[in-house]
Amino acid sequence: MSAAIEFRNVSKSFGDKQVLKNISLTIDEGSIAVILGPSGTGKSVLIRCLIGLLKPDADGGEIWVFGTNVAAIDESKRADRKKLYDVRKRFGMLFQDGALFDDMTVGENVAFPMRHHGGLRESEIQARVADKLARVGLKDAVNKMPSELSGGMRKRAAFARAIANEPSFVLCDEPSSGLDPVMAATLDELILEMHHELNIGFIVITHDTAEARMLGGRMGLLNKGELVVPFDATDKVLRSNHPAIRQFFDRQKSGPIQVV
Repeated sequence: MSAAIEFRNVSKSFGDKQVLKNISLTIDEGSIAVILGPSGTGKSVLIRCLIGLLKPDADGGEIWVFGTNVAAIDESKRADRKKLYDVRKRFGMLFQDGALFDDMTVGENVAFPMRHHGGLRESEIQARVADKLARVGLKDAVNKMPSELSGGMRKRAAFARAIANEPSFVLCDEPSSGLDPVMAATLDELILEMHHELNIGFIVITHDTAEARMLGGRMGLLNKGELVVPFDATDKVLRSNHPAIRQFFDRQKSGPIQVV
């Protein structure tokens, strides 16, 4: 596999608070990457930098995404705005709370990214809506409103929307947040199925150790904005005696990860 995403010495601060510190990592095309770490350690900021919603500090590194350095994009320039749009088209997004549009049906929610990006006939959009809802076990929910769904169903509907355009990667920000263990495992299985069936890559931000174990792929651990455990194959990371990994997975109170 070839590298699709590369962070090169990326740092990001908000005022005097440095949130990301000299982050370097590589994510291969079509792979599953897990960014693990405690809450408030910079995981979501990393994702926002990846798709150009935030910029690294001046001289704060490079972020190469499918051959474009998004950290160098100047959105005041039309050509750069198009580059950024083209990069973002290759990503789907699964938010913590699902973030479905309450005034749209489930089917309309799933169709939204396809209509927004254009290029498909309405018949093709409807076929994809039916296909993606069937894949997540919601084929009969197409005309329901989000308010009629359970929490787990809403998360699956949001997942169907995230994969609707069959993106290169889906960014999952705490995908199991708010779900019971059984539903969380169900969602993780969906990630693995779509990875194998549609060859979609996934970048999963999580502090759920069971989820990290289940998804496999490659993993790194962020703490206080630093990649304290280098990005590597998950099974290798799990065998590591690194104190931060052992503390995190063994649920120890003492160690390099401080309780705040």
